[in-house]
Amino acid sequence: MATGSEPRTNHLLAMLPETEWQRWQPQLEKVDMPLGQVLYESGSTLTHVYFPTTSIVSLLYVMENGASAEIAIVGNEGIVGISLFMGGESTPSRAVVQSAGEGYRLKAQVLKEAFNRSGPVMHLLLRYTQALLTQMAQTAVCNRHHSLDQQLCRWMLLSLDRLQGSELSMTQELIANMLGVRREGVTEAAGRLQEAGLIRYRRGHITVLDRAGLEQRTCECYAVVKQEYDRLLPAVTAV
Repeated sequence: MATGSEPRTNHLLAMLPETEWQRWQPQLEKVDMPLGQVLYESGSTLTHVYFPTTSIVSLLYVMENGASAEIAIVGNEGIVGISLFMGGESTPSRAVVQSAGEGYRLKAQVLKEAFNRSGPVMHLLLRYTQALLTQMAQTAVCNRHHSLDQQLCRWMLLSLDRLQGSELSMTQELIANMLGVRREGVTEAAGRLQEAGLIRYRRGHITVLDRAGLEQRTCECYAVVKQEYDRLLPAVTAV
C-alpha cells in the first residue's frame, strides 16, 4: 500500500488491475481538498470523480429549506461520484469536504469508458457501490432509532477508519449539520463522551483517547457497515 498522499493511498486505486492503472495514472490530477469545499452540488452535472487520499468527503441530502443531513462519508477507501457509472450524470446529494486533505480527480469520460468495458473495474466499482449503499441505509436507520451519543460514536469511528491517526478536525456546528441535529445536542453528547474519558474536545479538534470504548458505546450500525466493506472489498479495508 502506498503511503502519504500518493494516488494509491486510495484503496480503490490500489486495487485497480495493472493495465487499467497504467491507463489512469497519467490522467489522475492531484487536488487540495480544503475543509468545506463543495465538490458538487445537488443536481449539477458531474465532470470528474474524486478519490480522496488524506481527506474525507461528506455526502449530504439538502432539503428545500436549506436543512441538510449526512447520508454517507467517503475517504481513502472509495470514490466520490458513483452516479457517473450508475447511469446518471448528476445526483440529488451534495458532496462537501468534511476533513481537509488531498485527493485525486479523474475525468468522467475516462471512468465511464473503463466501466463500460465490463471487466474487473466494473466489478470493483459495483462492489464498492453496494458497500456505500449499505452505509447509506444504515445511516438512515441509525438516525431514526439510535441515540445521539450512539450516532456520534458511529460517525467518529467511520471517520477514523478513513484517516491516519486519532485526530478529527471538526466544529460542533459542522457535526450538527452532518447529523441533522441541533448544535446543543452535539455539545451535550460530546461532553458526555469526554467525561467518560473516550475523547478530548477542544475548539474544533476531537482527539479519540479510547477507541475501544467508543466501539462499546456505539450501536450495531458501525459494525454492520464495517463488516460489509470488509466482505465486499477485503483488500481495501485490510490496512
